[in-house]
This record gives sequence, C-alpha cells and structure tokens, in this order.
Amino acid sequence: MNHQENKEMTDGVVGFAPDEIDPTTPTRAARLKWVVVVNRDLPPGRAVNAAVCVAAATSPAVTGILGDDAVDADGNVHAGLPWAGCTILAADTGTLRTIRAKAASSAGTFVADMPAAAQHTRVYADYLATIKETAADDIDYYAVGIVGPRNRIDKIVGKLPLMP
Repeated sequence: MNHQENKEMTDGVVGFAPDEIDPTTPTRAARLKWVVVVNRDLPPGRAVNAAVCVAAATSPAVTGILGDDAVDADGNVHAGLPWAGCTILAADTGTLRTIRAKAASSAGTFVADMPAAAQHTRVYADYLATIKETAADDIDYYAVGIVGPRNRIDKIVGKLPLMP
C-alpha cells in the first residue's frame, strides 16, 4: 500500500495528490478509476439525468479529478474535464444495489448515488424525507458513481457493459 492509499484509508479522503496528476499519460495509467453505472432500463433522458447528477456530486468531492481548463485558439475557456476519464456502464436494478453496497464498504472508495426517489420528487426536502423513511435494502438506484483504486473498482464492477 502506498502513502496515498494509506492516507485515504485513515482519513476517508479519496482523490489524487498533486504529484499524481499527469494529463500526458493514458487514462488507464491513473491510480484511481471513476465509473458511473446507470440503470440500463431507464429511458435515455432519465439515464443521462442520473449520470450527470452523480457526476455533479463526485467532481467537487474527489480532489484532483478535473484537469485544467482548456483555452482555444481564440482565447475562449472550456472548463476542465476528468483528466483520468470516466466510464459509463449499464446494469440492472439489483446489480446497482450490489455495486453500491460493495463500493460503500470498500475503504478508499468514494460513492455517489442517485436513488430513484430523486427523480420522482420535485422538492429536495421531499426527496430527503423519502430517503429517510426508506430502508437501505429497499432503495432502487438510477445511477451509482464510484472512484477508487483501479483494481478495486474493476473487481466491484466486474465485466459490466458500456452503456449503449
């Protein structure tokens, strides 16, 4: 275990140290891997919404995941994107629940999820109240995002297909 992995296990922070950020290397060379697993049965609009919401919760929580802003030839700035990549996979409802549970119990792994209730309420306080009254085993997920050591993430998601 390297120093960064040990630090993550003791303080719960998941991210890249400044000296690990190398946008000149292939994404597969990054120590951490980011995947978003989306419920394969959702219509496209709901699937995209779920993936985007999970990504929005992930990017500020995982240090160093976004690269520098890009500047085009005319001087226009384009916001930084995940320099280490992000893979979007598809799974059924039961698999999503299993993946979330495995990732949440894995040290050094960040988890962001979107329960189905989030798309079925229009007021955030109502969403919070719904989740508070729902047992963990009864929550259906529309998307689960996880970031962690590459080998650990690969074991958690197995051979799930890319989202079509």
